Amino acid sequence: MLKMGLHLFSLIIITISSAAMIVPSSSEQLSSKQCEDLGFTGLALCSDCNTFYEYVKDKELMSDCLKCCTEDSDDSVSKITYSGAILEVCMRKLVFYPEIVGFIEEEKSKFPSVKVQYVFNSPPKLIMLDDEGQHKETIRIDNWKREHLLQFLGRKVKPNSASS
Repeated sequence: MLKMGLHLFSLIIITISSAAMIVPSSSEQLSSKQCEDLGFTGLALCSDCNTFYEYVKDKELMSDCLKCCTEDSDDSVSKITYSGAILEVCMRKLVFYPEIVGFIEEEKSKFPSVKVQYVFNSPPKLIMLDDEGQHKETIRIDNWKREHLLQFLGRKVKPNSASS
């Protein structure tokens, strides 16, 4: 009985070790939705995945990170802009996010291309849109202060002609 238990234990260890060594190519990019489902949202640079790996030491998570990141280059992230955004949040959870409530009530009018969408049970997030109105990035904003939201939208959302 003990011998069979040790054999099974060894088999499990070998299987886990083999699975951990398989690191799929980072060249196979995942969609924004797939990345969001994995918990990788925002504008992560691929160099951030290396830092992430230093802390979690998990090759599978590292691989997923690499499939969801943006290649590092001079100003690669700072040059990305969007035509608009959707601020998505659950109306019932707004009470827990006074900074977002303040933005919606007092600052949102400064950004005509940013729409507010109430979705049941959704955490607060910005869904960044391209020129065709297609979803390009999703950024969780749970802990953002109002000034961070203003600064980010001011840099990342193209000025709308309606705002003139």
